[in-house]
Amino acid sequence: MGQRLGVLDVGLGQGTQALRLARAGHNVTGLESDPEMAAAFREALDAEPEGIRERVRVVEGDGRDTGAHFPPGAFDIVLCHGVLMYVTEPDPMLAGMARVLAPGGLLSLVVRNADALAMRPGLAGDFDAALAAFDSPDYTNRLGLKARADRLEALTATLTGIGAPLHTWYGVRVFTDQAADDEAP
Repeated sequence: MGQRLGVLDVGLGQGTQALRLARAGHNVTGLESDPEMAAAFREALDAEPEGIRERVRVVEGDGRDTGAHFPPGAFDIVLCHGVLMYVTEPDPMLAGMARVLAPGGLLSLVVRNADALAMRPGLAGDFDAALAAFDSPDYTNRLGLKARADRLEALTATLTGIGAPLHTWYGVRVFTDQAADDEAP
């Protein structure tokens, strides 16, 4: 086995990534603000072998308050996948995550791309919504929740400003999200 890393999963949710990383031998802390999601994850964790359970810790709290929960440099990797879109002002949360990242560590973000927001309504033939998507990073997701997207240029500037410069960017789910729910991918 390679090096055992300390991982923080901000917005733990169902804990898919946390469990995968714990099974791979890493020490994982999940930070979750929704008590029901944290409870559901703990239930799933209880079904895991003891060796995996002992490598996972769940902390109930908000990702915007990482500094209140963890000391500077506490984690080799910080994951924040599918969370920033629900945060009105992401800069403090990004700064908090960068603060708990060890020197040379990795901050992994999965965000909604504001430059691709017009794709879904455009492909669905909703041209009014597609045109509106060019003017605003705000949208309503499939669950009916208000959310916002990030533009690469602004996110890159923020990350550089907090000492967590962007190393690699991938465009994911721009086209693969577009199929109707009843169609095969």
